[in-house]
Amino acid sequence: MTETRTNSRLARDLLVELRRGAGVPLHRQVEASIRDGIRAGRLRLGTPLPPTRALADDLGVSRGVIVEAYQQLTAEGYLISRTGGYTQVAIGPEPAGAPPRPAAPPTPRIDFGYGRADVASFPRSAWLRSVSRVLTQAPSDRFGYLSGRGVPELHEVLADYLNRVRGASARPGNVVICSGYAQGVTLLIQVLARGGARRIAVEDPSADDDVRPVAVAAGLDVVGVPVGDDGIRIDALDRTDADAVVLTPSHQWPTGAVLSAGARAAVLGWARRRGALVIEDDYDAEYRYDRAPIGAIQGLAPDQVAYAGTASKTLAPGLRLAWLVLPDRLVDDVAAAKIAADRGSPVIDQLAFADFLGRGEFDRHLRRMRPLYRRRRDALLGALRERLPDLVPAGVAAGLHLVTWLPADLDEAAVVSAAAGRGLGVYGLAPYRMSSGGRGGLIFGYATLSERAIAEGIAVLAAVISDLRSAA
Repeated sequence: MTETRTNSRLARDLLVELRRGAGVPLHRQVEASIRDGIRAGRLRLGTPLPPTRALADDLGVSRGVIVEAYQQLTAEGYLISRTGGYTQVAIGPEPAGAPPRPAAPPTPRIDFGYGRADVASFPRSAWLRSVSRVLTQAPSDRFGYLSGRGVPELHEVLADYLNRVRGASARPGNVVICSGYAQGVTLLIQVLARGGARRIAVEDPSADDDVRPVAVAAGLDVVGVPVGDDGIRIDALDRTDADAVVLTPSHQWPTGAVLSAGARAAVLGWARRRGALVIEDDYDAEYRYDRAPIGAIQGLAPDQVAYAGTASKTLAPGLRLAWLVLPDRLVDDVAAAKIAADRGSPVIDQLAFADFLGRGEFDRHLRRMRPLYRRRRDALLGALRERLPDLVPAGVAAGLHLVTWLPADLDEAAVVSAAAGRGLGVYGLAPYRMSSGGRGGLIFGYATLSERAIAEGIAVLAAVISDLRSAA
C-alpha cells in the first residue's frame, strides 16, 4: 500500500508529497514537487528553501535525499546556493505562452535557389584528417590570441593558391582571414569610411545586401552602376564620383556577364584617377565549364584592388571562412577592425583549411565537383531548350547559377508568383535592381538539384507559363 507523507509544516509550504512504494526514487519526487512549484509561480524568484537537514527531518528521509534533489535542481538552473549554505529559487515562473507566429511560407517542392553549394558533397573524411592533424601537431601557441589577420600557415598556402589558380599577386602579409565574405566587406567599408570615403558604387543589378546596409550605417552613399553584356558600364562608373566600387568581374552576379579586358583596364584607370579602391568579389571563380578561367583583377593592380574570396561556394557556407587580399595601406586597419569585431576567426578551422589546402585536398575536391555541377547545368540548359526555348539563357559558362531573360509578353513577378503556387521556387531579377525597370529575367540555381529534379522543375515552369499566356 502506497503511503503519502505531507504532515510537516515545511513540506506543506513546498507542497512536497512523497509516495513511498510508488516506484519513483524519493529524491526524484522531491525534485518534481519543487520544480512544479517554481514553474507554477508558487515559489517565486528569491524564495529561500529550507535547510536540507530540516526538510529531511520533516519528511522522514535521509539528508542525502534532499541534498541530491537540491543539487539536481541547481544544475538545471532552478535553484542557486548562496554563501552560508542558503538555497534560493533562481528563476521566475515560465512566461505566458507567446502569441502564435505567422505561418512560415511553404517550402518549394523543387527549389532553384541560388548562391548555394551542394553541402551534401562536403569532403568530410579529408576534412576530418586535416582537423586531426591540426589537433595533434599544431604548436600550442596557435591556440592563444592571434593577430587580426589570422594564422600564418593559412596566409602562406592561400597566397600560393590564389597566385597559382587565380592569377593573383598575393603576398602572405597582405592576407586577412574573415568569418565569411559579409564580415570581410563590412570591415573594409568601415575602414574606408573612417578614412574619409563618402560614396561607394555597386553593380546594378547586384546582391548588394552585404554592402548597402553596412555602407549606409557607416554614412556612405550607395550608387548603382548599370551592367551590360560585358559587365559594369565604365561610362556610368565615371559619373558616380565614388571612392570605391564593388565588382564581380569574373562572373557578374546575377547576370553572369564577364568584364572584358578593355573594361578591366578602364576600371583600373578610373581607380588611379580617382584614388579609389576596387573591391573584387571573386565568389565562384573556381567553377568554369566552357571557357578558360579568367584571372583576378587583383593580379593586374594589387595596390588598387582589395580581393575577397570565400569557401562558401566551394566547400560549405557553414564554415564561415573567407579572406581578403589587401593593398599595403589597408592591412593594419582592417586587421585591427577584425580584432575589434570578434577577436579573430576560430583557429582550428583556419589551421584545418590550411592543411586541407596545402595537401591538395581542395584541388581534388574541386576536380570532383566541376563535372557534377556541369552535368546539372547541362541538364538545365537541355530542359530549357526543350520546354521553354524562348527563355534566353545568359551567364552559362561558369558558376552555380544562370539567368534566363524573359520575352516581352511575360511579367517577371507574375511568373515567380504562379510558380510558387505550384510548389516551384524560381526567382526574379527585380529584387536586385537599384533602378526601376530593366529587362525581366529569372535566376536558376542548379548546384543542389538532381538532374531529374531539374527536368521536372522546368516542366512545371513550362506549364505555369503556358497557363499565364492562355489567361492573357
